[in-house]
Amino acid sequence: MVGFFISKTSWTRFGRLMPWIMFSTPFAIISYFLIWFVPDISTGQVMWYLVFYCAFQTLVTCFHVPYSALTMFISREQSERDSATAYRMTVEVLGTVLGTAIQGQIVGKVDTPCVGSPFFFGLTNSSVAMEELNMTHDTGGLTDTRNAYMIAAGVIGGLYILCALILVLGVRERREACELQSDEPVSFFQGLKLVMNHGPYIKLIAGFLFTSLAFMLLEGNFALFCTYTLGFRNEFQNILLAIMLSATLTIPFWQWFLTRFGKKRAVYVGISSAIPFLILVVVLDSNLFVTYLVAVAAGISVAAAFLLPWSMLPDVIDDFKLQHPGSRGHEAIFFSFYVFFTKFTAGVSLGISTLSLDFAGYQTRGCSQPGQVHFTLKMLVSAVPVGLILLSLLLFKLYPIDEEKRSKNKKALQDLREESNSSSESDNTELASIV
Repeated sequence: MVGFFISKTSWTRFGRLMPWIMFSTPFAIISYFLIWFVPDISTGQVMWYLVFYCAFQTLVTCFHVPYSALTMFISREQSERDSATAYRMTVEVLGTVLGTAIQGQIVGKVDTPCVGSPFFFGLTNSSVAMEELNMTHDTGGLTDTRNAYMIAAGVIGGLYILCALILVLGVRERREACELQSDEPVSFFQGLKLVMNHGPYIKLIAGFLFTSLAFMLLEGNFALFCTYTLGFRNEFQNILLAIMLSATLTIPFWQWFLTRFGKKRAVYVGISSAIPFLILVVVLDSNLFVTYLVAVAAGISVAAAFLLPWSMLPDVIDDFKLQHPGSRGHEAIFFSFYVFFTKFTAGVSLGISTLSLDFAGYQTRGCSQPGQVHFTLKMLVSAVPVGLILLSLLLFKLYPIDEEKRSKNKKALQDLREESNSSSESDNTELASIV
């Protein structure tokens, strides 16, 4: 829907995309803060969180789709867009590192008591277990945890404002970069049909879908895996930080690699590099050094998974323009579906993780977990991501735009622009002579 409305947005003095970013930011920050606020109401808390979580996700979409599509609106050159994508993803991962560090360190300083499990104390009376759970909830630790989450939300909201200001004040859309020479209405649904029938885009989205799902399952369950299966309850925040720092520092390397060896080869090498380490972490006995080694290796692959699919998307759009030279203004559709599948894989990842752990008997805030939970966590951070990565690599193999195809497309687009410019100049000359 956001892609549809962006395609219908008229050009303003701020651009076509920037107004969406400017108006969504303050409301997104308010919604984000209210997600972490615990209302003093006896009923309706579920509706409170549902409303504000949905509002936050909607407003982030209003930010993320135009923010991502800006790549196509700042330059026509492939090399410049690749460079801009590399900078963008580096700072995105750096922002994730800051968010992980801020929330992890603020919340981690609060000692939240765990709940003893009746399975491990021979307690078969459920009322006894519930009484113990209620006593634990009444401790002051939960109040401190609430305050810590709200402080972290406030700090992250401040960073959100700062980054949005830098974006709005520091970036200017170039109208000619996307070749929208007029504000003529664009048929969104016709464009959607053309986009979704474009073979390279479908193959790229499919590979991106399974790659994202693999790494979201890994990231979403790694904290629980470190806490319960490996026994590093006090280390998991630092381990997650190691993953994100490794990803941030290696994005420039992958940018150099794709420039030197091509994007498809970078995808194969970068994303597959995590496989042996994901197998290693569940095969070997609990070892803190090995866990940090796996975290660094996973970060290297996360960097490739962050950068490369986004770097390949502008090439698909260029290929689409060559095949449909008369159909313009569909950049937002391409990027909106990318954002959609990012959110879709996040939802699928949460669903798979929650259902699997629930069936295994996972106990929220438990001091320990049943053996089935340990096995399930091993599957969620190793076997399932490895299978999804292998499937995504097969799909990327079918992706048809290699370096030779990119070069041909670049030359063909330059020829089209020169032909269009010469045609416009001759029309202007003819009009002047008639006058």
